[in-house]
Amino acid sequence: MVNRLTLVRSTVAMHHWGRSAVVMFAAMAALIAPIAEATAKQARRAQPAETTAPREAGEPIMAIVSIKSQQVTFYDTEGWILRAPVSTGIKERETPAGVFAIVEKDKDHHSSMYDDAWMPNMLRITWNGLALHGGPLPGHAASHGCVRMPYGFAEKLFDKTRIGMRVIISPDDAAPVNFSHPTLSLFMPKAEIVADAPATAERLAREAAETAKAADEAKKTAATAARELAPLAASLRKLERFKVRADAAVVSADKALAAAKTDQARTKAEDRKQKAVAKAAELATQLDTAKADAKSKLDTANAAKEAAKAAQTKKGGIAKAALDAKLALEPVSIYISRATQTLYVRRNTHEPAPDGGGEVFDATIEVPVTIRDPGTPLGTHVFTAVARNDAGLRWTAVTIETGDDAKNALDRITIPKEVLDRIAPAALPRSSIVVSDEPLSKETNYRTEFVAVLSDQPQGGFITRKPSEVLVADDSGWSNDSPQGDDGFGFFFQRSPNPHPSNTRRGGGQFFPPMQGGWW
Repeated sequence: MVNRLTLVRSTVAMHHWGRSAVVMFAAMAALIAPIAEATAKQARRAQPAETTAPREAGEPIMAIVSIKSQQVTFYDTEGWILRAPVSTGIKERETPAGVFAIVEKDKDHHSSMYDDAWMPNMLRITWNGLALHGGPLPGHAASHGCVRMPYGFAEKLFDKTRIGMRVIISPDDAAPVNFSHPTLSLFMPKAEIVADAPATAERLAREAAETAKAADEAKKTAATAARELAPLAASLRKLERFKVRADAAVVSADKALAAAKTDQARTKAEDRKQKAVAKAAELATQLDTAKADAKSKLDTANAAKEAAKAAQTKKGGIAKAALDAKLALEPVSIYISRATQTLYVRRNTHEPAPDGGGEVFDATIEVPVTIRDPGTPLGTHVFTAVARNDAGLRWTAVTIETGDDAKNALDRITIPKEVLDRIAPAALPRSSIVVSDEPLSKETNYRTEFVAVLSDQPQGGFITRKPSEVLVADDSGWSNDSPQGDDGFGFFFQRSPNPHPSNTRRGGGQFFPPMQGGWW
């Protein structure tokens, strides 16, 4: 009985406690709900938003993607102009942090890697499949390595961008800051050179076309002269054989005459000898005439061959001068690698790639560079000439990997004088200097500006993609099992006998394909 009473009391107490707990939890929920809602609103406010600068925008010269903030910001010469949220690569498919540039644009691109997936308004940054493009944005990293942008934002940007525009992918937030340095002040455009550059490029382009035509004509003339020599040589050999036979006939007639015993035999032998001597004399005359003719034609052929050689040499010289003048109209990009102790220069030729897709970038300057304390990291810094000013050019700096600060990094580098003499007088806005501990990625080739990936950051979306195939040209033309013939690009990309060392930093293994040219 006592137990039953105790049980009843206990049950009543539990029911009472349960009602109190419900009331208590309800009260707590009422208190927590506003806090949770405020936190959610704060999180929503913290999400990147698509925004436009409150000023008239110029042409974009740079895009910076922040993997940390899942945001892309486009900049013109005066600062940021457009911002939008993005989705970068998921775990094990991470978008690589590094330095890139637009290498191709496709308004209505469909993926060849992911079931024909639609990637509208694609701005390709590597040939192995990384790009910025329109796509769905769930509010977090969600791609296979590309940078997805809002559909409307990507469409609005597509026509504003150009091939070669710098794209920086940073692991953290980064932005350009105004920057000056004695090294940058060496890039002093000379007004007369800049002013004369278009006319010089046009004149040399005409001269290049004329010398190319003259070289082709000289080559044809030499080939014609060589063809004419071939049958003449055969005719000479035939006449020489007949002459040998005729001389033998004269000797035989002499012997017959000496052996004649009767007047009749002697008369017959003399007649035979006269005919043999006459025939030998006729053939001797023909052979002398043919030899003289052959010598004249051989001299002509040799002269034509030498003229063709000289014309070809002149064609190469004028073509290089014309290319130099054309490149003087283009912004110059410099990459300085601590890993390879090398300075590379690139400029867009705007010539279509011979195998289709993208444009050809000139890569004919590649020289050793002096870096003080080469065992100490430089970091990765991008210096961009954004506009002209009284001092020459106004520069900004973006740092995406810590090492030395931007000023100290430039302090430690000595750019070779021959490079400065070549490019500094005609340096233009949009020119850039990239300083990095990294070597150039294997994705850097004749159809790209510079591609450099930070080796201490996740690269899943880069590593899992098949490396792009690269045509390499020598003096004979292009080769990758499908010859392209002499298309005029041979002197851009001559093979280098010294391949660049691979990256020794963590996550390395990148290298720069050997495409050394011949300016120096």
